[in-house]
Amino acid sequence: MSLPPGPYTGASRPRGGGLSARTADIGVAAAVTLLVVVWTVLTMRYESEPLNRTVIGWALIAVGCGALYFRRRAPVAVAVVTLAVCVVYYPLSVYDGPLMVTFALALYTAAAEGRFTAAVALAVVTLIAVGFGEARQHDGNRQIDDMSLFMLAGWLVSLVAVGRAQWTRAAYLREVEQRALAAEREQEARAEQSATEERLRIARELHDVLGHSVSLINVQSGAALHRLSKKPEPAAALSAAEEALEAVKATSKEALRELRSTLGALRGPDESAPTSPASGLDRLDELVARARATGIDVRLRTEGERRPLPPPVDLAAYRIVQESLTNVTRHARATGAVVTVDYTDGRAVRVRVDDDGEGAPEGSPPGSGIRGMAERARAFGGELTARNTAQGFGVSARLPIDAEPQTEGSERTE
Repeated sequence: MSLPPGPYTGASRPRGGGLSARTADIGVAAAVTLLVVVWTVLTMRYESEPLNRTVIGWALIAVGCGALYFRRRAPVAVAVVTLAVCVVYYPLSVYDGPLMVTFALALYTAAAEGRFTAAVALAVVTLIAVGFGEARQHDGNRQIDDMSLFMLAGWLVSLVAVGRAQWTRAAYLREVEQRALAAEREQEARAEQSATEERLRIARELHDVLGHSVSLINVQSGAALHRLSKKPEPAAALSAAEEALEAVKATSKEALRELRSTLGALRGPDESAPTSPASGLDRLDELVARARATGIDVRLRTEGERRPLPPPVDLAAYRIVQESLTNVTRHARATGAVVTVDYTDGRAVRVRVDDDGEGAPEGSPPGSGIRGMAERARAFGGELTARNTAQGFGVSARLPIDAEPQTEGSERTE
């Protein structure tokens, strides 16, 4: 485990539904204090010592037991304090109470809090000090024999080993928790990214559908108003109005069909899907006819043998032509345009829209429509060019037929 040790880590971390670390520390310190005090009071019934030693002994007990409250905040310091208290207490007092429990608990806590090296060092120092002190005693005055000294060594090793095992387990649980949180965050990020991509796709579809249709309606209405502003004969005026209204009706009907088809992506699983056919290159005749109704001579040309395309590629090619014709009717001031669908490349389909309009101003940045068409082409691993030509302006796109849509990393600016 590579997690760094620190205060309130490992065993000190409160688990959900359990006691807080501070409450647990108070409880442990109180329990140990009660044990030591009761044991010492019972021992005082059978032993006696000078008052000054008794006072010092009780003061040492208070320091050793009270230090346990800070055992998680400063585990090494508390272990050193409790060891020092024991070193002074046992040679001084005749009551021989269980004050050593404070050092045992502090030593375990140091190992459980990740201070493994310090815990081992304290255990070794304790064992050497006890062994050296007993070695200097005469045989009749020794309080710990060789067997007890060996058991003390095993006891110290066990405390450090159990503490180390507790720290390792706590570190493992923390790592598992961190991995689970990281996986949850990654899943949320992926879901948010998917939702954003779907939102951008739907926004682009709505922009292309409504932008094209509304532009045609605007041009058709403007042309009719222009004719009527010349105050023609009533019969001619009625004919012009009927022609404009028929064009507006057809365009708005197609816009509604496209809108229903696009919004079908937002339907729930228990809702019926839209019944109108999806847009594709087989509907270019209708698209060209609507554009021609604005007064521009739009022609459709096919090169190579026509073949079915994957639905996503078919829709993308249709949308590119649709947006190109929208730009022609809105900005080009063209009198004619040619839409070309080229199937001669066996691995891709090419669509071109060339007009005889004014073209784009030199050095001007591409508009949102051109950027959207380029995004569509790149999403399938294709490419799109839009530039001025000798006759006007041309848009050309190549879409691989066997390509899958890729992640869209950029958002268009409307």
